[in-house]
Amino acid sequence: MPIVSPQQSEQYQREGYFILESVIPEPALDALREECMRLIADYDREMEARGVQTQGITHYKKRYFISNRSAASPIMTEFLFSELMAEICRATLGETAYLFNEQYVVKAADTDSKFSWHQDSGYVGHYHRAYLSCWCALDDMSESNGTVYILPYSRDGRDSSDVIIDHTVEARSNDKVGYKGDDPGDPAIVPAGSIVVFSSRTFHRSGANMTDNYRRCYLAQYSAEPIMNRDGTQLWGRAEPVLQNGERMSPPA
Repeated sequence: MPIVSPQQSEQYQREGYFILESVIPEPALDALREECMRLIADYDREMEARGVQTQGITHYKKRYFISNRSAASPIMTEFLFSELMAEICRATLGETAYLFNEQYVVKAADTDSKFSWHQDSGYVGHYHRAYLSCWCALDDMSESNGTVYILPYSRDGRDSSDVIIDHTVEARSNDKVGYKGDDPGDPAIVPAGSIVVFSSRTFHRSGANMTDNYRRCYLAQYSAEPIMNRDGTQLWGRAEPVLQNGERMSPPA
């Protein structure tokens, strides 16, 4: 049976998202968790060596955005180029897909660890073809531990789902903010091993982690074509082939 149903593919096009519950195999889930904790320890040491509490949108001991470390991790690479992720790409992007970005997004037990409403496309900063975000839950997700909230296309107030809203920077957090309406969005209350699949045009946010444990997710992002910088002279992110003519490709050597 296919992992992604035709109804979910249609919902992705119509509302900008769908959810796959408990689809990450347990061995992969355990391995991704172990890598996550190793990288958090490395990141803490990096920030301590620099004597900083904030690095971009990462805040020491509060929340972490640890990007593009998979080249040194066979565990992460195997997951990113797995048949599971290839199937999700086929169902959303089509027959061609590239790995664009990957990062751990972690909230420590902290009441100030929320993340503001935004489109992932808002962080690119110029027009590009919409890409795919796969928000992989490494822990059971709840409103208490700061799960992701999705705002469907039909409720976000835009005239077209392809519009990238101008985002402003929130001074205290360095977050980019693109939606200032009063719709709270729909929380993804899902078990560990689930994937919230959404477009880079879809507004989403996350709450603070009010529990005593980490809230960990792994974000894998794919594009239907290489995404270039504003003047088209170089890649904005990564562009490693995952699908070509519908066939899954091997990861880079």
